[in-house]
Amino acid sequence: MYDPTSDWKDLTPQQAIQLQQQSASQVITRDDLPTITTVAGVDVGFENRDIARAAIVVLRLADLKPIDYAIARQPVPMPYIPGLLSFRECPVILEALAKLDRKPDLLLCDGQGIAHPRRLGVASHTGILTGLPAIGVGKSRLTGTHGPVPDDKGAWVPLEDKGETIGAVLRTRQGVKPLYISPGHRISLPTAIHYVMACVTRYRLPETTRWADGIASGRGWKWLDQLPERR
Repeated sequence: MYDPTSDWKDLTPQQAIQLQQQSASQVITRDDLPTITTVAGVDVGFENRDIARAAIVVLRLADLKPIDYAIARQPVPMPYIPGLLSFRECPVILEALAKLDRKPDLLLCDGQGIAHPRRLGVASHTGILTGLPAIGVGKSRLTGTHGPVPDDKGAWVPLEDKGETIGAVLRTRQGVKPLYISPGHRISLPTAIHYVMACVTRYRLPETTRWADGIASGRGWKWLDQLPERR
């Protein structure tokens, strides 16, 4: 099957920006969801300047227990350029997704969805490349402005840019820094907030992000020993 990312190593930054602008028109920011029974955390770490390591962990939504995971490693197709991070991350994410035995119903990506200067962060880019519903779960702000967020669990304020609401600044628990949530693909902002909060336990980050980040960073979470060896 043709991999649309296979030619990315030859893109200039200007061509990548043009591709972002074209691809952003394909992003769906309304609810177009299957029944959500599984959610997956998606994260990419970098072993060095040239090698990316993607981790995807699939959890049951009902109890947030991991049921599948996959890891992939690839050379990055282009150097780090602000605003073009998805061109470094999407190819290895697609490889990791292909290794899963259980295809998730919804992706929660560590990064931005439409809360991006050209409305195509890694969650949106991954969503249109795979067709899967996706949410951007950012630990920090990439673009946009917002007012103060009340210090209550579940409180949020709009993240706005150029007169457009591009996400939410969400307090996942009292007394912690908020997260930057945005639709990635095939999901609305209110529904994205709902599913992020459904994945939150006693930590700032949703369980999807915590598991994926732990594996992508190579910290070796203890439950890995209890799952079948991955390809």
